[in-house]
Amino acid sequence: MSTYHCDLLAVGAHPDDIEIGMGGTIAKYVKEGYQCHFLTLTRAELSSNGDVYTRQKEAEAAANILGVQHRVQLNVKDRGLKSMTDEDKNELIRIIRAKKPRFIFVPLEDRHPDHGNCATIMKEAIFDAGIKNRLPGSEPHKIEACFSYFINGFAQPDFVMDVSTVYKEKMAALQAYQSQFHPKDGVLTPLTDDYLESVMDRDRLFAKEVGLTYAEGFKTHRPLKMANLFER
Repeated sequence: MSTYHCDLLAVGAHPDDIEIGMGGTIAKYVKEGYQCHFLTLTRAELSSNGDVYTRQKEAEAAANILGVQHRVQLNVKDRGLKSMTDEDKNELIRIIRAKKPRFIFVPLEDRHPDHGNCATIMKEAIFDAGIKNRLPGSEPHKIEACFSYFINGFAQPDFVMDVSTVYKEKMAALQAYQSQFHPKDGVLTPLTDDYLESVMDRDRLFAKEVGLTYAEGFKTHRPLKMANLFER
């Protein structure tokens, strides 16, 4: 029997982070029968457009479109990740131990400080979740690997995931966030300035490098092990 309760745990600082960076990858693995769960640290209450209630409804709709089996929403203050309480950090450890994910995905550092801070906090939680004497009473858990996904930034990925056959699901999930990408009577932000088109362009460029139509790129935190060069 597998020791993993979920195969893939995707973590974001705000609702819509995960969908931007790896919505296609989520849809792909859900369709293949894997357990893919979301963990979002803040409710993005400081966003220029929309409100917390609307954003949560949009997040639920997006997760349903992608087929996510479970979505965990924490209540850490937006732009307050660097001042998370010890109890908030302990909750992350408990979540990792309860879900026992095989892989965890976090945002890559970019222009929004919360994205890089989210990754740093999660890397610490991943490490602590594997320490036997940290929070006695729950079984420690060690994941196989942690990877980073792109939100706003662009760099050479360490590997890409073919999401050509599920790209319509990714875009449908992003379109669920009307308050962010197409707000009525909203203010101009980077998200309203043809942002979804730039995401598509990036995914097309990643794909073009390897002869695909659409691909999502990822960075590794340590070298990937290749068992056989001829089996890829």
